[in-house]
Amino acid sequence: MKKTIAVLPGDGIGPEIMAQATGVLDAVAGKFSHEFEYRYADVGAAAIDRTGNPYPDKTHEICMTSDSVLFGAIGDPKYDNDPKAKVRPEQGLLKMRKALGLYANIRPVKPYASLLEASPLKNGIVAGADFVVVRELTGGMYFGEPRGRNEAGDKAFDTCVYSKAEIERVTDVAFAYASRRKGHVTLVDKANVLATSRLWRETVKEIHAAKYPDMQLDFLFVDNAAMKMVSNPRDFDVILTENMFGDILSDLAGVINGSIGLLPSASTGVDRSLYEPIHGSFPQGAGRNIANPIAMILSAAMMIEDAFGAMEEGALVRRACDAAVAQGVCTPDIVKDSPYGTKETGKFIIDYIKNA
Repeated sequence: MKKTIAVLPGDGIGPEIMAQATGVLDAVAGKFSHEFEYRYADVGAAAIDRTGNPYPDKTHEICMTSDSVLFGAIGDPKYDNDPKAKVRPEQGLLKMRKALGLYANIRPVKPYASLLEASPLKNGIVAGADFVVVRELTGGMYFGEPRGRNEAGDKAFDTCVYSKAEIERVTDVAFAYASRRKGHVTLVDKANVLATSRLWRETVKEIHAAKYPDMQLDFLFVDNAAMKMVSNPRDFDVILTENMFGDILSDLAGVINGSIGLLPSASTGVDRSLYEPIHGSFPQGAGRNIANPIAMILSAAMMIEDAFGAMEEGALVRRACDAAVAQGVCTPDIVKDSPYGTKETGKFIIDYIKNA
């Protein structure tokens, strides 16, 4: 197998964790006689610094001419702390999602048995949790128009917009995942307040009745869903929700695993698929060898399974990550005062693959 991969390290800890992920992919390639060609490109603050554009045309060209996209993180304090900045790293992420047609983000949540103590929640709550968050990516308040501020600058406004077609396509993704799991989809919305949520609920009900009547469908308001996620996460199988709610809830799910540094994700869409950890750029940790590379490595595992169909290879990467966690070869976010950093954790996983 020969595949080209667009590699977008991004900002903050992105380059450090990406180096471990490509090291793992190299180990997989050597083990299974594959060939992975990496095509590096800028995005986010790194791209702004070089080109003034958070998602340059050259980066898009590389993504569109590669077999898949592996992405690190976006964000930089020099832009976060400047409310007047007209160009921001996060604009690159939103533009990339739109340009690549990425409309569904899939975030699996399943805590490691050996790390239950790492979660701030009680063991009895997180043990056995196993669910997937399916988040719509291209609509909602993050993309709605109009947006801005009034002339006086003392009022600001954003607009939440959804079309029925946008809801339909991501709903199909959620039921497809549920069909391979427990067959249970929970739509999370705010239909008691928001017109867009009422459209979501009506549309999902129609699709369920017409195409997936044998599966279970229920509904939760987003505030109730957040409470349930930290009180009884085992009740969930597949959570389907809109863009902003999904952004918040999938990060909240990090407390179940003990760290968002363990959670991978996939973004599937019309033109290309993109794989990334759910955490941010963690600029405070950049260059300090403390960033957890496991979510980035597991995102690479999702890529070789989903995009390349290499199930055996992906399973081996997962076993290597499981072994690292079980043996305590983890960064300090997981094991307090751990002597293992980003590079050491990555090396353990790479060596495990090579010696398997």
